[in-house]
Parts: sequence; structure tokens; C-alpha cells
Amino acid sequence: MNLTRRRFVQSAALGAAALSLPTFSRAATPVLRLSSTMPSDQNSAHFLFYQRFAENLQQALGDKVRIDFFANGQLGKEADVVQQVRLGSIDMMVTGSSIWATALPELALLDLGFLFDSYAHVAKAVDNGVGDIYNKLLQERTGCSVIGWGSHFSARSVYTKAPIKDLAAMKNVKLRVLPTQAFIETFKLLGAIPTPIAFNEVYTAVQTGVVEGFEHDAASVLANKLDEVVRNCWQTNHLFSPCIAVIGKRGLAKIPADLQPAFIAAARDASIHQRETAKVKGVEAVAALAKSGMTFFPMADSERDATRQLMREKLWVPFTQSNPVTAPVLAAIEASRS
Repeated sequence: MNLTRRRFVQSAALGAAALSLPTFSRAATPVLRLSSTMPSDQNSAHFLFYQRFAENLQQALGDKVRIDFFANGQLGKEADVVQQVRLGSIDMMVTGSSIWATALPELALLDLGFLFDSYAHVAKAVDNGVGDIYNKLLQERTGCSVIGWGSHFSARSVYTKAPIKDLAAMKNVKLRVLPTQAFIETFKLLGAIPTPIAFNEVYTAVQTGVVEGFEHDAASVLANKLDEVVRNCWQTNHLFSPCIAVIGKRGLAKIPADLQPAFIAAARDASIHQRETAKVKGVEAVAALAKSGMTFFPMADSERDATRQLMREKLWVPFTQSNPVTAPVLAAIEASRS
């Protein structure tokens, strides 16, 4: 049993012991609403976190706390949900770290190209200082807390109609990117022409030639049938985006103080379990795309090293200079690099 799991089991035992104490009156069970834009199935990184989290809570606290999962954006668009979590009308959300940069701009550092080498690198960094730094900043700015750091199923890479195998072939390629400055600047440095387009318009944009391709993760390409319009992938693995669970101040306050340690331990264990499952799901997604006819071209190590150095000079360091509080974050990420 690993240390984290052992601590969770210990917290669960304490929670169970607390439940066994006699009481003359019991408050109503706190029911927290957890928002997600993903579906409620095993192909959802968000649902995998929720499923383990709910199981852990049941084991630790019985029926003392309940989490209800609202999938497919039922509670609203992510940007709106961020505000609702801050206000307390929605208790929690599980999402990519990118969206919370609207509330904590310093989080945008995690979206800069080639910052991480793998999801194992992400996990090592967040578990060794990065998570604590961002959680403290978020609490100070918004009152919200990050209670889980997980993974998405695979890194983001470049998918195109015509094959791209190296940086030279990337020159002036019109590529759909997320509409954020971090993504736009990353692909400008790669020589492409970054074109922000809404995700639900990507299929048509590629099909009609508005763009020549896009950057995304393998699981999303597969789930949205985007392999019907592109047949080549340059495996840049330029972004390993963390999956985070955030609870609002009012949401956390619904949980009795003596139950909060077990609640936090349950989320922590769910994150670690989700990371391992997500890794398997990512490998499966790439294999499924390859089976359907997608051709993969791994980025050469020499080009990756040169690109990482370029990103450090042009993006990472300037970002920390503009946002000095993130200098320890970058240092921790670099120290965690294998």
C-alpha cells in the first residue's frame, strides 16, 4: 500500500470512528454539486476522478457527505461555472487548469508549450510544491481550493491532412489552436499560423480547408471523429494539461470541520488513482487511432530539445518575469524534470 493510500485509509478509519459516536441530532447530509463538461462514462477523465472520489467518501464517511456529478455542461459553460463556484451557487468543478487562469492568471504558465515532458513529470511537480503554491494563491484570490490534480488521457499533439514530420514542414501551416495567448505564442514560435477556432467548428474548418489541421489530444480526436478529416499526427506532445478539481469556499463550508480531513484525503487518493487510469486510456486512444489509419510521426529528440530551449527563453522565463510569484513554480517544474 503506498503512502497516500495508507493515509487515506487512516483518514477513513478516523471518519468512521467519528460516525460511530452517539449523537442526539444530526444535520442534513451535505450534498455538493460537481460540474463537468465531459460525459459520465469511463471515457471521461472527469468522471474517473468523480467515481473514485465518491467511492472513497462512502468508505470514509458513509452517508455523511454526498457528491452529485453533473456531466456534459449541464450546469453551464466552464467560464461561467468558474464564477459560480467562486460565488457558491455551484460547489465544485473538475476541469482543465487552463479555465481557472481567468481567475488566477498565473496558472497560464502551465499552458506554455513544452513545459512538461510527461504526465509523470506533471504529477511529480504538483506533488512537490507546484500544487501547494497554486492552491495558496487561489485561496488568497478567490477563497477556492484545489483538492485534486489529475491527468487527461494523453498529451496534445499536431494533427494535419498532409504529413508533418519536422519543424521545417510546420512553417506557415494554418493550424487551429485554443483561443489563449499561451497557445497562440507557442505555435508562432513553431513557425505555424495559429488560428483560434471554437472546438465545435474544428471538423468543418478542416474539412473545408479553413485550416490545415489542429492540435489536440488523441482521446478527443477519437471521441469527436476528427480522424475522419485528418490522417497524420506529428507527436509533438507539446502540452500535458493538468486536470484539476476545485471546490468553492461555500462548498467546503458545507462539510463539517471534523469531516474535512477525510474529504480532502478522499480527493487526493482519487487524483492519484485517476492519473494511473488516464495513462492507460491515453495509450488505448493512440492505438485506436493507429488502427483506424492515423499515421504517427514522433518529434525528433534533437528538435524537442531545441524547441524546449526556445520556449524557455521566449515564453517561460518572460512569463515568470511578468508574474514573479510563478518563479518558484518554474523552478519546481525544472527540478522535477527527469
